[in-house]
Amino acid sequence: MPAFIHTFLDSADTLDAFVDDWRGHRLPREAWTHGAHVGVCAYFAFDHDEGATLTIMRGGIRTFNESIGGQNTPTSGYHESVTRLWVMAIAAHLRANPAKSRWEASCTAVERFASPGELLQQCYSFDVVGDTRARAEWVPPDRSVPWD
Repeated sequence: MPAFIHTFLDSADTLDAFVDDWRGHRLPREAWTHGAHVGVCAYFAFDHDEGATLTIMRGGIRTFNESIGGQNTPTSGYHESVTRLWVMAIAAHLRANPAKSRWEASCTAVERFASPGELLQQCYSFDVVGDTRARAEWVPPDRSVPWD
């Protein structure tokens, strides 16, 4: 596997510990990066379908935000459309590039999706991050998705 700046990907054990810390609300705010979102999502998408992965990520992100003093409001915190789009993209990536383990799935997804804004710009013609409706509910992309 390629070398990453994300130490949570150093080994399968460090990834398992990172996910346990995320779920247990023990991660510091600064550890919850774009790469961490992608890696954790791939961790669950490895052996869960899209619906189950979305459920895990939705609840996990919301409660993690609250555990670090954040709020899930119409203008900050959890974002339904962004989360769902990333779950769909990561699931499609893993279908096209089957992994042998959760660790491999997370490593390949983090490598593939290093740029946080690229997918959103490719799929939406508007500022989906700033859109309060898209934050609250699923707003499908208005541009073609790269995995169709």
